[in-house]
Amino acid sequence: MSRSDFSFTYQFRVRWSEVDPQAVVFNARYLDYADIAITEYYRAVGFRAQHPDEPLEFHVKRAIVTWHKPIEADEMIDVMARTERSGTTSMTQLVEIHGANAESADDLRAEIELVNVHVDLATHRPIPLPDWLPLAFAAFDNRRDD
Repeated sequence: MSRSDFSFTYQFRVRWSEVDPQAVVFNARYLDYADIAITEYYRAVGFRAQHPDEPLEFHVKRAIVTWHKPIEADEMIDVMARTERSGTTSMTQLVEIHGANAESADDLRAEIELVNVHVDLATHRPIPLPDWLPLAFAAFDNRRDD
């Protein structure tokens, strides 16, 4: 996707402890970065504040990481997130990681597709998404700063 397809971006610096002996970000860290992106994305959407009394809990059902280019220690990166699809009990969300200070606007490092399932924490079983929730994500994702 293009950077302009995302309404949410969060920037941070890669720490030395996140790289491997090859001096690039260790592969497992890409899921850490996706978790940071989704946490901050959820915070930006503000859906929990909109319905504070509703139990809104999610488990990651599936995560697919597609690597494109390495990320190095001390590099600034942008993680972007958006909701691609909503189903009965789950949302498919896309996270992209880009170099933040790239000469080119297209400095894609990785794509992570996550399927997050809405669950009942007592049983850890899927439960239906509230009707308003996909609408809240769609409204946020479709806003543009152009």
